[in-house]
Amino acid sequence: MEKKPIILDSYTLLWKQVSSTLMEILKVLVLLLFFTMESCIILQNLQPMFHIVPFSVLLIYFISLAYISKTSPVYVVDFTCFKPPNCLRVPFTAYIEHARMLDFFDDKSVSFISKILQLSGLGEQTYFPPALFYMPPKSGHKEAINEVHMILFSVFEDLLSKTNISPQDIDILIVNCSGFCPNPSLSSIIVNKYALKEGVKSYTISGMGCSANSLAVDMARNIMCTHDNSNAVILSTEILSTGWYPGRERPFMILNCIFRVGGAAIFLSNKKEAKRHAKYKLLWTLRTQGAFDDKGYYSAYRDEDSSGITGVRLNGDVLQVAGDTLRTHMPVLGGRFLPLIEKLRFVRSVLMYKRSKEIYIPNFRRAFQHFCFPATGKSVVRETAKRLKLGDRDMEAALMTLHRFGNQSSASLWYELAYLEGKERVKKGDKVWQLGMGTGPKCNSVVMECIRPILGEALIGPWADTINTYPLTIP
Repeated sequence: MEKKPIILDSYTLLWKQVSSTLMEILKVLVLLLFFTMESCIILQNLQPMFHIVPFSVLLIYFISLAYISKTSPVYVVDFTCFKPPNCLRVPFTAYIEHARMLDFFDDKSVSFISKILQLSGLGEQTYFPPALFYMPPKSGHKEAINEVHMILFSVFEDLLSKTNISPQDIDILIVNCSGFCPNPSLSSIIVNKYALKEGVKSYTISGMGCSANSLAVDMARNIMCTHDNSNAVILSTEILSTGWYPGRERPFMILNCIFRVGGAAIFLSNKKEAKRHAKYKLLWTLRTQGAFDDKGYYSAYRDEDSSGITGVRLNGDVLQVAGDTLRTHMPVLGGRFLPLIEKLRFVRSVLMYKRSKEIYIPNFRRAFQHFCFPATGKSVVRETAKRLKLGDRDMEAALMTLHRFGNQSSASLWYELAYLEGKERVKKGDKVWQLGMGTGPKCNSVVMECIRPILGEALIGPWADTINTYPLTIP
């Protein structure tokens, strides 16, 4: 693939630096002109009406500056989700039989695994990577890299085909994977494989858990605020080949049961012509941090068990930590999107808290039409809905995604949106709230508005072969 000369990117960078310098000089000149005119008026004792002239100049300048510096809107042009081959499906019976044949699991371990599978909300058609089908499962670097190639190459190529863009058209690349961080980085693997241009801004995000994709969207949005006319691609996945825990301690075994293969690719752009083809307009992103609290910080923690085996330990207070993190997140999000009456009811409940001992939970259905929750587990989805006072219809996308594909970490949010599109529920003008909650703990939101009719996605998305069988009743 022919590459553009690097000198073009150098000229672009030089022009941006020159433009920035000229704007600063212009600002100084305007201020100098203002103070000079004011000084002349004061020294010559002119009438007060003459002060209108310099202040008008200053006002016109700042209005013009605000208009010029106004950032271009960011559009979510399209996205795609990884659909694993059927040979990688993991029915419960096969999973349990496999576990019985492994030396490091005893009868109590197998019984615990079976119980978690039954309570998790997962269905019989979820997928494992090829490395976990071996006896015993392989969790080496080679297997992890093969899984990277299988998922990221597939979703990236599918996105390029779906959007008719070339790798040379990509200005920003962000890859997120929480548990696997190779050298060279995941973003470098993509740049090398597809010969992205020399000036591409590439980033790899690790250790952010199920909130990583919404964090990546926020990151891309912030970068685009200072880079007009840009295209960004976000690739999200979780590599399971290195995350397998071959031990018997129950807090470490849960992730073996609920995590499954998945990945998503999202194309964002702030080019003017992107609006003609884009599905959504990105309205807002919000991040809330909770790592300052020790209880939340250690609720999901990568550690060694008593035998020195590494895994991710989930403590019993995960649900409470998720609720507490969400509680600090909601007022800020609600303050931005809720109608005035809901804000007033919330403020009134806060002021009356000492008397009533209750805080009013705003009706978020008045702000958003569709909800994509973390598909961490059935209990987490329902606890999130309970905290927000939402119903079965609102949490349907998350529960059905969990049943069909399992917990795919941060990529799950896009499988949920694909589900809503496949059901043709997303209409022009609807607002979608994606909520990512990850280790740390942290809570990230992405709010989008649908800007065109979305039809026919059931035939081409990851739900193409099963959309008509959903929704199911999950006890």
